[in-house]
Order: sequence, then C-alpha cells, then structure tokens
Amino acid sequence: MYEFPGEERTVADLFDLGGRVALVTGATGHLGSAMARALAEAGARIVATSRDLSRAESFVRTLPDHDTLRHIAIELDQTREASIVRAFEESVDRAGAIDVLVNNAHQALGKDWRDVSYAEFAEQQLNSAAYFLLARLVRDHAVGRAAPASIIMIGSMYGLVGSYPDAYAGVCPASPAAYHALKGGVIHLTRHLAVYWAGDRVRVNCLSPGPFPADAVPREMVARLCEKSPMRRMGHAGELKGAVLFLASDASSYVTGQNLIVDGGWTAW
Repeated sequence: MYEFPGEERTVADLFDLGGRVALVTGATGHLGSAMARALAEAGARIVATSRDLSRAESFVRTLPDHDTLRHIAIELDQTREASIVRAFEESVDRAGAIDVLVNNAHQALGKDWRDVSYAEFAEQQLNSAAYFLLARLVRDHAVGRAAPASIIMIGSMYGLVGSYPDAYAGVCPASPAAYHALKGGVIHLTRHLAVYWAGDRVRVNCLSPGPFPADAVPREMVARLCEKSPMRRMGHAGELKGAVLFLASDASSYVTGQNLIVDGGWTAW
C-alpha cells in the first residue's frame, strides 16, 4: 500500500549524514580521498580502507572533525576473500554499524589487449567479486539491524563506451580491455542487486566518473583526451563530491539501480 510522505524535509536535512558511518574502500586514492572527504564534510564517520594500513591511518587524520567523529583506518586487500570479510567485521566492530558503502577500491592492471594474459585478465575481475561480496555483507548487516543502507558502486565511462585508440597511440598502453569488462559488469551488477534489495530498504547505485586523470598520467594523453570531451577539459577529483553525497544521503531516497555519470559530457557524443 502506498505510504503518504510526512512533512517535507529541507535540503540541508536531506544531505546531512550526521550520525551515519560510511565505509569507503580505496579511500586514500586519487578519487577515493575526495569522496571520503565529501562524506566526512557532510557529517559522516568514515571507515577508510587501504592495502597499506599506515597510509589509511595517515589519511583519516586529515579528514574533517577527526577528533569528534573518530574516523577509522582499516587494512583491506580486495583480491583476497578472507581480507574482505575480516575488514568488514572489524569495521562493524569498531564503528558499531555501516550505513553507507562506497565500493571504490581497484587493483589496477596496466596491460592492454595486446599483452594481457588470461590469468591477468581473470585476476582483474576479482575487483567485481570484491564489490559484490562487500555489498552483500552490507545488505545482510542492514537487514539484520532493520535499518536502511546506501551502496554506491564506482563504475566508469569506460563501462559504457570504448576508448579512442588515437588518444593512447605512441604515448602509453591502450585503455585495458580487462578494465572495460570489469566496469561494464559493475554497472549491470548495480541494476541487478538494486531490484533484489529494494524491498530491504537497501539502495544500490553506481557512480561512473569520466576522465579524472591523476598527476602521473602522461600529459600528452591528457591533452588528447581533452579534445574528445565536449567541455574540452578533464575532471577534478573534487567534482565527484556532490554526486557521491547525493547518492549516499536521503537526497536520493527514491533513487536505486541508477548509474550517475560524471564525465563532462563524454558519453553524450
């Protein structure tokens, strides 16, 4: 039966994450760090994971209101099932609950279709398995405590479109075929889980960044990519903050199974 809404909430209230805990995997990376800061700035307590515990510990000390919120650092290697389960259990034990999951960690692979081996291609898909396992752990945890949850998968524009060969030629390897397979799968996994878990009050959405190159990316390739973008520029990590906060918060309470693309118009061509 349809439930009539109560009093309309303010925008400030909808975006407020005070009292909630957000688990952000790969939180010390180029994009993960910006997304973790966004959720902390909105009032969430952050559980930040990294394969390097000392790096995670240093990072959480830089987050807003660390002395009050007591952000947590956890070691997690998402290529190992035992590490995923242990990290999740430690997160719940130390934080008390998990309300938001940002499935961001990514074990990178620098080989393109020319030289990637069967084993390397298959290993890259472990990232997808990790996303699924963590998402299911959060869903089961939410159901067990009769609470809602928001799960955010991190996809990519390259889960939707192929890359331009001329952007990479003569500069660096082509965009990895295994990465395209991974991110395309993550986007569809989002839709599948969303319809199964909607009745549990667990929302599952995907956030797909476009070109957000880190400083180590060859400048010539960046210049070529700029020419492919309608906005003629690359994205800055901070430009993901609004999108991740929207999906994590009650501002998106009627949004599930969606792929929010933040790409400067790249996929609109």
